[in-house]
Amino acid sequence: MMKLISPFRVVLALLLASQCVVSQLQVGFYANKCPLAEFIVKDEVKKAFFKDKGIAPGLVRVHFHDCFVRGCDGSVLIDSTPSNTAEKDSPPNNPSLRGFEVIDNAKARLEAACKGVVSCADILAFAARDSVEITGGFSYAVPAGRRDGRVSVASEALANLPPPSLNVDQLTQSFASKGFTQEEMVTLSGAHTIGRSHCTSFRNRLYSFNATMSQDPTLDPRYAATLKQQCPQNSNDPNLVVPMTLSPATTDVGYYLDILLNKGLFTSDQTLLTNSATANQVIQNARNPLLWKRNFAAAMVKMSKLNVLMGNAGEIRMNCRVIN
Repeated sequence: MMKLISPFRVVLALLLASQCVVSQLQVGFYANKCPLAEFIVKDEVKKAFFKDKGIAPGLVRVHFHDCFVRGCDGSVLIDSTPSNTAEKDSPPNNPSLRGFEVIDNAKARLEAACKGVVSCADILAFAARDSVEITGGFSYAVPAGRRDGRVSVASEALANLPPPSLNVDQLTQSFASKGFTQEEMVTLSGAHTIGRSHCTSFRNRLYSFNATMSQDPTLDPRYAATLKQQCPQNSNDPNLVVPMTLSPATTDVGYYLDILLNKGLFTSDQTLLTNSATANQVIQNARNPLLWKRNFAAAMVKMSKLNVLMGNAGEIRMNCRVIN
């Protein structure tokens, strides 16, 4: 006679199976399968950085934009096709994202060294960490074992990525939807300490703030004047860019210092002073660079675990731009 299995045992078995899958995401995941994996990625990041220092902030941003849409599954790396506009061609990503060729180069070397082993999602997570290290002088261990997604849809990027126009409450809600606290939101916002921005992302703060004021009154007037020189009102050039901070190639607390001087470039940056809790954190980060670096590293690791595909889910793409 067949023995009936209790619902409790079924649930217990599913939980144990789930724990086994989670355990696959671990530091040193490729130690036996592809020992040089992390070295190869770091080497490609270094080579690209020495040619163009903007590559490092670009890779950090690509990783963020990947993880906030469908989780850290490398879906932002997939190219559009005649029948589908992919994430990378969504307005929040095109033309601002860059660094895809670094991932391509790393993937090509890894396929030659250990075919079909290292996922594009893991390459991107490693590359973001290496970009922080090369610009900030600090690093963190990246747990690996992610697999690559097979879906990339432009509309999902629009729906999930927080635009630079959000206020502090909207930002808090956006990050909370991904499992982050308000404090972690402020910490991760510090990634804006490196890189550049297109003028289109903040032009409204200079010329069309609201119905009664053309210029955002929270923006330092001298800084606004400088931005206007770099981003003329009548220019339609979509490629005009400005540095995010005074030291756009160094991962430091310059971002928080700028906000305290009313020189936060985006509305979503300067808005951190409008809430007592986030304003206090801005002050603490500005005063204690080591604390911010430690918290930033922890938040980056947490972000890299967002809704990852593991076990038999997804695939290991042969080419990061194309689904197998």
